Amino acid sequence: MPRPLDLPDEWRKFAATEQGYRFHGQNPPKRVVNELPAGPVRDGIATLRLYDPIDSWGGEWGVSAKEFTAALDGLGSDIHTIQLHINSPGGEVFDGIAILNALRNHPAKVVGVVDGIAASAASFIAAGCDELVMGKNSELMIHDARGICIGNAADMAEMQNLLGHLSDNIAGVYAEKTGGSVADWRARMLGEAWFSAEEAVTVGLADRIEGDAQPTNRHDLSQFAHSGRASAPAPNLEQPKNLDPHAYSDPDGDGVCEICGTPESEHDDVSSMSKRTAETARLRHRMRARELGLPA
Repeated sequence: MPRPLDLPDEWRKFAATEQGYRFHGQNPPKRVVNELPAGPVRDGIATLRLYDPIDSWGGEWGVSAKEFTAALDGLGSDIHTIQLHINSPGGEVFDGIAILNALRNHPAKVVGVVDGIAASAASFIAAGCDELVMGKNSELMIHDARGICIGNAADMAEMQNLLGHLSDNIAGVYAEKTGGSVADWRARMLGEAWFSAEEAVTVGLADRIEGDAQPTNRHDLSQFAHSGRASAPAPNLEQPKNLDPHAYSDPDGDGVCEICGTPESEHDDVSSMSKRTAETARLRHRMRARELGLPA
């Protein structure tokens, strides 16, 4: 089978569904090399650009995890900082997760820079960077995982479970970045939340705003419920509440957790945990509270 870049015209037409050309929407992909390859390297700082959809087909269709990791592996051992410039509408979840983990496992510090938009899968790659900078007037969008399923009721139920699992997994990336809960971020994702640069910083997804980035590419956003922050409702910017389980589970002060019955001395000490482990403990606590019909 030929590579996607060499698809005959009849195959190209088949790839163009009613929703458009995969993650390109109504814009046919150009026969050009994607914009991933590494840019300049100066004083131990390397530049990568994620300026296309995230697509396992790669080539003209977007950036695949395979292509991204090849570029990452090509960086020298003297690189101490990677500046990942992002202007992408997102794409496939698993390729996005693979890209994120490749960045996490790289010894260099990864600074994400949203030049235009970081939507869908591109948003959790951005949030998973060691530091995230929003360019002026840039935007970030999060939503629940989506997919297509053909089959019977059992197949549909299995797809529902898969999408719920994927969405919880993605929400965990946002929760780890912001200190919020997975449940809070799932609620935001269900409504397809768009954030301006300022809002992304306010809610904790980004660390600061700087620069006057002018991305050179444009994306068809008609596949989403909203075409950008200007047409979307205001996102929920409420800051996470006190996430120490004891703060809400021991109202009578007797030293025993009202929800799970564990003595304070044996309860999860989130202060000594990593962010990821602490969030898991909090989520487990909240799930137990819901089972008991108690506020969490």
